[in-house]
Amino acid sequence: MFSLEKVKFKDILDIDKLEIDNKITVIIGPSGAGKSTLLKLLNNMISVDSGTILYNGKDLNQINPIGLRREVIMLAQTPIIFEGTVKDNLEAAFKLREEVVANEEKLKEVLKVVHLDKELTDNAEKLSGGEKQRLSLARILLSNPKVLLLDEPSSALDQETERLLIETVVDYVKDRDKTLVMITHSKDIALEYGDKVISLKEGRVVREEGS
Repeated sequence: MFSLEKVKFKDILDIDKLEIDNKITVIIGPSGAGKSTLLKLLNNMISVDSGTILYNGKDLNQINPIGLRREVIMLAQTPIIFEGTVKDNLEAAFKLREEVVANEEKLKEVLKVVHLDKELTDNAEKLSGGEKQRLSLARILLSNPKVLLLDEPSSALDQETERLLIETVVDYVKDRDKTLVMITHSKDIALEYGDKVISLKEGRVVREEGS
């Protein structure tokens, strides 16, 4: 899937070698360790200063970035919410890909998947931080990516809802044979759900656990 070699980015990351090829890879580490930067490198939102990142054996620099980001989608800590209703935000997943918009039943179904108890007609901009996070996640799931990059997708949620959401995403990925690379602040969640756990500190990989 992803292969990193001699990757450096400013004074934030310095990774000698790293393979990310598991279905569920979880990244942990203290604030400022370079976790979010690593995710941004994986879908070429930012580019390395030196070194190489391969995706399925091909250099990221040789892949059309728009095509890559349709296949490898990132949910940042601060979710993107468009003006309008919940429905407008969900439909954006199809409009951005120039595809036929799904019917309302499918849109309602994905809201249940992310445990967002809202009507399609509700104003998206009036949602709470955690609700906006789940709405953005629902839009990503509708985009049907091969790889999901999630930057602390449950950071704005209470502990019970956090675990429920993580379980849902993990099940979704496994059932559909997709790949998940996720940052979490919880080592317990990382060890419970990750096939592989990568620990970062000061921009370097200090530990890898799992196969």
